[in-house]
Formats: sequence, structure tokens, C-alpha cells
Amino acid sequence: MLKISKSTFPVALAALIVALPATVASAENGVSADKIVLGQAAALSGPAAELGQGMKVGLEAAFAEVNKAGGINGRKLELKSVDDGYEPTRSIGVVKTLLEEDKVFAIIGTVGTPTAAAIQPIATNAGAPMIGAFSGVEFLREPYKPLVMNVRASYYQETEAMVEHLTKDLGYTRIGIMYQDDAYGQAGLTGLKRALDKRNMKLFGEGTYERNTSAIKGALLAVRKAKPEAVVMISAYRPASEFIKIARQINFDPTFVNISFVGSDALARELGNAGGGVVVTQVVPFPLDTTIPVVASYQSSLKAVAPSEPPGFVSLEGYLVGRTLIAALDKIDGEPTRKALIESVQKASPLDLGGIKLSYSTTSNRGSSEVFLTVIQPDGSFKAVDRLSKAGM
Repeated sequence: MLKISKSTFPVALAALIVALPATVASAENGVSADKIVLGQAAALSGPAAELGQGMKVGLEAAFAEVNKAGGINGRKLELKSVDDGYEPTRSIGVVKTLLEEDKVFAIIGTVGTPTAAAIQPIATNAGAPMIGAFSGVEFLREPYKPLVMNVRASYYQETEAMVEHLTKDLGYTRIGIMYQDDAYGQAGLTGLKRALDKRNMKLFGEGTYERNTSAIKGALLAVRKAKPEAVVMISAYRPASEFIKIARQINFDPTFVNISFVGSDALARELGNAGGGVVVTQVVPFPLDTTIPVVASYQSSLKAVAPSEPPGFVSLEGYLVGRTLIAALDKIDGEPTRKALIESVQKASPLDLGGIKLSYSTTSNRGSSEVFLTVIQPDGSFKAVDRLSKAGM
């Protein structure tokens, strides 16, 4: 044991007092000498599992890519993913554990609107950034929340794009909706009504179903009664596929338009030969378009991490979220802190990921505003389109 004499004790004590604040101040949750730990609460089981799994593998692909190149100034990125089953109450417990016990640097790649509503205040109160939620809900964007960093376009932007194409490309005047009866569905409903109001149009048919179920028959009957030409679907993949398959069995065959959260690849698989002509709006580019540099990087990194995993819209979104974090960390001048992370993207805006640009400022955390159109083909594959046509559906 080190012995300090009475004569040297005051000097040693003073040195300790001076050094202690600097040590404490430099310590940021989730950051150590060799790594930065991120936390993800997502549906890794249950009816929405493919969404959480897709986001997870996309994040892992992005992290593996930067770690192979030496990490962020020598620090490797580590992802701690925990299943919340797409249930808000479970998500609250998961995020509290990630922040309070695991001491993660930030929450990243969460899945869902009701879960985001439950955990965003918790993350913000803890001073932790919430990055790239798999949700386009408006409350993550307005009013401005400096600790929230969105990557995807909003549901309002997606529903506006839907109505724009349905009315201009196809000349439709009767549009209905099937939606999940929670914050996610309400966000889509509000977005659709805004887009219709803008054009002095009214809603033709409205039906709901309960989250984490496929009980859609009541919704189907309510929507069919109004005889819409198109049905906007604010849903997860299983209830959406059930709705479409039964609708076609009873000769109710409007144009079905799904929002990106549906989980495109899972939806196409669930639909099988009933999927031809189903439209899905996307908030990421076509995952097979390697002419876009970031998509080419995604495919290479995905193959390295999960060789059997085919490229898809959800895992591409997870990858883009991971690349957004990496770009933000890379632009920090000095030690990585939560405050410096947010400031770095504001100063660097627009943030170019390689063909995809994200915009941030001291008054906006929106990231991307791009919405893309895709149509499921009879063989279950996807086709990227610039406009809708009745012949192509």
C-alpha cells in the first residue's frame, strides 16, 4: 500500500481533487478506450419479427464494415439488440435496462411507432440520442427534438406521395384505408387525410385491426362497403397480406398501396401469387440498384455478415441508419460524446452517405425526404417505378 506522509498529504489530496473532475467529465456512457456500445430495442420475435431482424442485420453489416477498417479512431462499434416484441410496455423495460444497466451510448434502429412513443421520452430524459427509428411518425420530427436523429422520410411524406400518384397517374377519386388501431395507424390515417384534404377529397372507407393480430375481416367488410378504387394500408405484413388475399377471394380488387413499414419482402412472401400489382412506397432506394454507391457497399457488407440473407428494403434501412451513425461519429473533432454527435451532423449537413443525402440543422432532425415507388410482380419480385399504371399492376 502506498503511504503518504503528513507533509505530502495536502499536495496529494489537491492533485486528486483537480484530476477527478476531468476524469468524470471525460467518461461518456457506452464509450470506452476500445469500443462504443449502442442499444437496440426491436421486434426480434412475434408477428413483426422480420422488421426487427432486418434492421438488426443491416446495422450489424454497417458496424462490421467500419470495424474491419479499424473502427472510429480505434474504437469498435458494438450493438446490443434486445427483443421487445413490438409491444410498448416491453420496449420501456428494454430501453431502461439498456440505458441504466448496460449504459449504452445511444438507442438505435428501434422498430415501430407505439414503441417509439413509449421510449423516446425515456431516452431523451437520459440524455441519450435516439437514432434511425424504423417509424415515420411525425412526433419524432415535430416539434423539433434535438436528441432524435431521423433517417427515413415521414409517414406524411409517404401518404402524400401515395395520393399524388393515385390521383395523377391513375385518375382515382375514391381512396379508402385499412390501418392498425394504435399510434402507427393513426399517424398514417392523419397523413392520408391531410393529403386528401389538400385536394378537396374525402375518405372512401375506413377499417381497423388490433396490433399483433391478423383479425382483419371486420376492417375488410367496412372498407369494401365504400367501394374505393384504392386502399391505403397502414399495417404490418401479416394482416396486410391476409386483407389482400381475402379481398381478392371475394372479388374486391382495388389497388392496394402499402406504406414502407409493412416490411416489403415479408409481405411479398406472405402474399405469394396474390401479390401481383400490390404497391409499396419505400423510404430507401431499390436494394438491388448497385449503381448507387451506398447500395453497392450495403450488398458487399451484407454478404460478409450474413451470406444467406438476400438484399432487402428493411436491412438496407438498417444499414443506412448504421452508416448515418458512423458518418456522424467520424466527423466529431475530439472524444465521442452525445452532444458532439448531434452537433457533428448539424455542422456537416447535408450528410452524403454515397448517393443518399440527409439534412439536419438546429431546427430540423428529419434526415431524408425521399419516397420511392415499388410494385410487386406476379413472381413475387419487386419492380421500382416512377409512376403507376393500370397495365403495370
